[in-house]
Amino acid sequence: MKKASLISLGVTTLFYMLCGCFGYAAFGDLAPANFLHGFGSYNKPYSPLDLANAALTLHLVGAYQLYCQPLFQFVEEAASQKFPDSKFIIKDFKVPIPGSGSYKLNLFRLIWRTIFVVITTVVAMILPIFEEAVSLLGAWGFWPLTVYFPVEIFIAQKKIRKWSSGWICLQILSFACLIITIAAAAGSISGIVLNLKS
Repeated sequence: MKKASLISLGVTTLFYMLCGCFGYAAFGDLAPANFLHGFGSYNKPYSPLDLANAALTLHLVGAYQLYCQPLFQFVEEAASQKFPDSKFIIKDFKVPIPGSGSYKLNLFRLIWRTIFVVITTVVAMILPIFEEAVSLLGAWGFWPLTVYFPVEIFIAQKKIRKWSSGWICLQILSFACLIITIAAAAGSISGIVLNLKS
């Protein structure tokens, strides 16, 4: 997990830094907010953009499912406690899958999760500030989830002494990422305000 996290965060950071730095160097303040859609008016081949959009969609579908799991679990546990005798909520059906056994299907889980995904997708589609809202959520979740908690867990697991050189370096890293998060959140809020004015 440590190696996978290191590789994924490294590649993601490199990709975003390259897009941000080269985009700003090339276009200044006129750099498009979404590079995948920002160049659609030029006479460029659309197949790389289509491939990039497909990869982005695949990534977001997985991330969406991952981040929604606590909410799904909370609602399903609350429903099973409130209605413990309901077969619709409690009962699992075995669906045979040829060659690999069977899959347990719960109708309540299927219907509730489907409705939730459809509603959130429709709300996201009709929001005029969708990109800025996603940016704000990304900025808001970056520092605590990606930096602060992992750093503090690492310090506790490795029993790094306070004010040692390793502890100071990790705190500087955490603080620098906090500043980046605040700046990204401020930029997202500014974009939301500008879009709401128009």
